[in-house]
Amino acid sequence: MRSMRRSYSLGVYLLALQVIIVLVTTCTAGLLAAKLQSDRIREAYKDRMLSVAESVARLPSVIDAFDTPHPAETIQPLAEVLRKASGVTYVVVTDRDGIRYAHPDPSRIGQKVSTDPSSPLSGQVFVGTETGTLGTSLRAKVPIRANDGTIIGIASVGILETQLSSDFADDLPELIGWLAAAALIGSLGAALVTRTVRRRTFRLEPAEIGQLLETRDAMLHGIREGVVAVDDREHLVLVNDEAMRLLDLHEDPTGRPAAQVLERGGLLDLARGAEDMADRLVLAGERVLVANRMTAKSQGRPVGVVLTLRDRTELHDALRELDGQRTITEVLRTQAHEFSNHLHVISGLLELDRPADAVRYIERVGGAGSLSSATVDGAMADPELAALLLAKAGTAHELGVTFRFSPESSVTREAGDDALTVLGNLIDNAVDAAGAGGTVHVLVRSDGDGARILVEDDGPGIEESQRGRIFTLGVTTKQPRRTHGRGIGLALVSRVVTRRDGHVDIGESELGGASFDVWLPTPVGADA
Repeated sequence: MRSMRRSYSLGVYLLALQVIIVLVTTCTAGLLAAKLQSDRIREAYKDRMLSVAESVARLPSVIDAFDTPHPAETIQPLAEVLRKASGVTYVVVTDRDGIRYAHPDPSRIGQKVSTDPSSPLSGQVFVGTETGTLGTSLRAKVPIRANDGTIIGIASVGILETQLSSDFADDLPELIGWLAAAALIGSLGAALVTRTVRRRTFRLEPAEIGQLLETRDAMLHGIREGVVAVDDREHLVLVNDEAMRLLDLHEDPTGRPAAQVLERGGLLDLARGAEDMADRLVLAGERVLVANRMTAKSQGRPVGVVLTLRDRTELHDALRELDGQRTITEVLRTQAHEFSNHLHVISGLLELDRPADAVRYIERVGGAGSLSSATVDGAMADPELAALLLAKAGTAHELGVTFRFSPESSVTREAGDDALTVLGNLIDNAVDAAGAGGTVHVLVRSDGDGARILVEDDGPGIEESQRGRIFTLGVTTKQPRRTHGRGIGLALVSRVVTRRDGHVDIGESELGGASFDVWLPTPVGADA
């Protein structure tokens, strides 16, 4: 078989294999059918011989003839009539001593039979194969009883084995014809199946199919984008290595329902959508992904959906920073005009030879001071937290927002990355909500039990009817002047809080705007 696979094409191999299976199956079925037919013929003759033998043994004329001086004169003609009518080879009648009263060969009448008559003489019916004067035959022997029940003789009816073989041979041509027709139909069906398989495999050989599959797997698992394929039954049929990393999967989910693997409100809803989409931001756990949806079709018929995923967590943060820098640029452009006016005033005072007034003017207009570590002095126990607060305070200052870090803050241990993620997103949202001239108030307390983060602003606040849905991915209450990453920050905050078994409360701040109060308990097993 191996040499055949190497020497011949897949079509020849499939056809030969199927034809061999058809022929073997047909021959086996033919042998079984022949055996059944032979047994059927023998059973039919057994029933016929037993019926004839019992008829002879019960004929009153036969029983009465045993009491006459010459029984053969009466019994022989009756036996011949029954033999010819039933189609058996012989009908033999004997007395208790085995002396024949009837035989197809009249010369053997009066002679003793060559087979054992003990079984029917004991009152039993014998059916079997024996060899007698006419040859090997299948025979039935029945005892002949007198009117008082005494066994007075034996009626033996038989047919030669050669006759049975001849009858079986007469049935063989029809049986062989049916088997040949079945083999021919099976071979034609094999050819049709082979043609269909070759067409479905695009006439590719097994080695070529294997190479294509290996190449496809290597390419799909080697690309830097995640690929998830969902069939029309909403089962996963492909998840490459990058997709497993992005979705934080540790076992291959191929074959599982998509609803058990993909997240509702994100990739699952995208896969179930009716239209193809490009570059849609979704959250997978706490990872920001850019997803594309494409309907997979075969011969014009939809067969599933293909999702491609790109990790844009860092890009999301960069876009938020870019939005902030654009806003700073706008503010600085406005302040440049005001600064130009200040320079004109200073220049005029110097030309009027009033340097003291110029100095006082400079101190007055530039007295806002500069940002320093003192701004976030209460968070210095956590350098990363202090750096984040200092950077956010600087950004707020450039945007014209007053940033206040509460002196009631108490940081006795590092807050951790989760707290930094939550705090950074909440401050960004608060600065955006407050706008130029607004105020943002931040309080952080971090100890062995966990971290509490309170961020308040004096912006427009959040309507109570919206507080239950602002953590949904894509939902935002901000103005559409900057669109990058909108509706992601609070969704990410919600997922971090949920993972840490914490809680977040939304309310109205003392400043008049929104208040976000977050509690992140210390994870079980973390060092206190």
